[in-house]
Amino acid sequence: MTDLIFTEQQLVQSLKEYIQAEESKLAAIKSWANRLDALTRTSTADPEGYLAHPVNAYKLMKRLNTEWSELENMVLQDPADGFISNISVHRQYFPDEEDEKGAAKALMRLQDTYKLDPESISKGRLPGVKFNAVLTVDDCYDMGKTAYNEGDYYHTVLWMQQALKQLDEGEEAVVTKSDVLDYLSYSVYQMGDIPRAIELTRRLVVVDPNHQRAGGNLRYFEKLYAKEMREREKTEQPPATETPIELGTYVRPPDYLPERETYEALCRGEGVKMTIQRQSRLFCRYQDGNRSPRLLLAPVKEEDEWDSPHIVRYLDVLSDAEIEKIKELAKPRLARATVRDPKSGVLTVANYRVSKSAWLEGEDDPVIARVNQRIEDITGLTVETAELLQVANYGVGGQYEPHYDFSRKDEPDAFKTLGTGNRVATYLNYMSDVEAGGATVFPDFGAAIWPRKGTAVFWYNLFRSGEGDYRTRHAACPVLVGSKWVSNKWIHERGQEFRRPCGLTEVD
Repeated sequence: MTDLIFTEQQLVQSLKEYIQAEESKLAAIKSWANRLDALTRTSTADPEGYLAHPVNAYKLMKRLNTEWSELENMVLQDPADGFISNISVHRQYFPDEEDEKGAAKALMRLQDTYKLDPESISKGRLPGVKFNAVLTVDDCYDMGKTAYNEGDYYHTVLWMQQALKQLDEGEEAVVTKSDVLDYLSYSVYQMGDIPRAIELTRRLVVVDPNHQRAGGNLRYFEKLYAKEMREREKTEQPPATETPIELGTYVRPPDYLPERETYEALCRGEGVKMTIQRQSRLFCRYQDGNRSPRLLLAPVKEEDEWDSPHIVRYLDVLSDAEIEKIKELAKPRLARATVRDPKSGVLTVANYRVSKSAWLEGEDDPVIARVNQRIEDITGLTVETAELLQVANYGVGGQYEPHYDFSRKDEPDAFKTLGTGNRVATYLNYMSDVEAGGATVFPDFGAAIWPRKGTAVFWYNLFRSGEGDYRTRHAACPVLVGSKWVSNKWIHERGQEFRRPCGLTEVD
């Protein structure tokens, strides 16, 4: 997306050049018109006397024969050709409708995860922002339409209500109040709030008495409400005055993720807090990777992040220069991140993982080889059978919902083609600080680990027996403000037989 910023800058410059060319052309035509206007006023006052002068007669012939033709050619010239050509070249890099829809859904994802009301987003009131940005009425309306087209009436209501609020405050817009009320009233009805649907439809009828659906919808809603009241043996009338819809007016419909509330609470920093007794069991230490020759004189600083399962953070394991080199190598290869289909084992994109990723080999650059060797030295595990270094970039709204890194018993073929066994451990480098959001969270036991540039976290996905540690189900929280860069190494079982031998029990 940073490339698009510069693309837009070039287009603006091209547009300014086009405007300047149009203005120069118009100035030349206006100068011509003014000169001829003065000339024709003189000539038409006494045509015969004017033409009595032989020079005037000559110049009239010349003007009509050649100069007016030159003016015609000037008028027919189109300075827009350069601009149109430029925009056509760049159009191949433009986002498409799917990209725009994805960006809108990312905003809604942030809205839900961090409990932000639409007004906070619309007014740009977000933590850690450097630049102010606001959403207009038309922007809010388009957000609502995106949700509506997805059958998401919950977010449609919130964003159409925000558009209506800004219209009521006097903000100018292309979209009309009638359009907003049309979507809002129907979506409120879909949320099961018939009294408010009646109230909003009545307002729509007042605003636009000739609206093609409003009258019919109003009669239908009133009929439904009357039936509902009869069934309840009540005679209440719908409220006469409108009360604003706010975040919390309606309950967000449940979705496919059972631990949604826990996951989002952790992302907001509202997770389980360790007791003082448990915190006292967390230490920091120097780690030499079981006396690795490369770490004896320069051991790595290691901090305990969680006691059970044991999660550690390593400090200062990537320099700024190394980070920039990794990003430089990854950027041309970045593509929408994929997940492995548990049934087929085939890699595919999924809505619960929204990021861009690239895979780097040790042969790509000495920096990658050095990072791979460092991971082996620190963890004491061989990376010969590990997967390539995966670099991932999470933009605003980017996330990876709760998942396991290891393959479960119901997906035995997940890593069959690799022939290196299951993913025994995960080593995750943080390559950027994040202004807000972007934590790595573990919903099962309540840990939340926040990105710190140049550090890395490490945990085992499997017990020594090879059984999966289901507590390690984790997630990458949506990035609220900023951009999150990580690189990770998934270390596999093969080759670890003597480096991490089996224990005596299933859960050692």
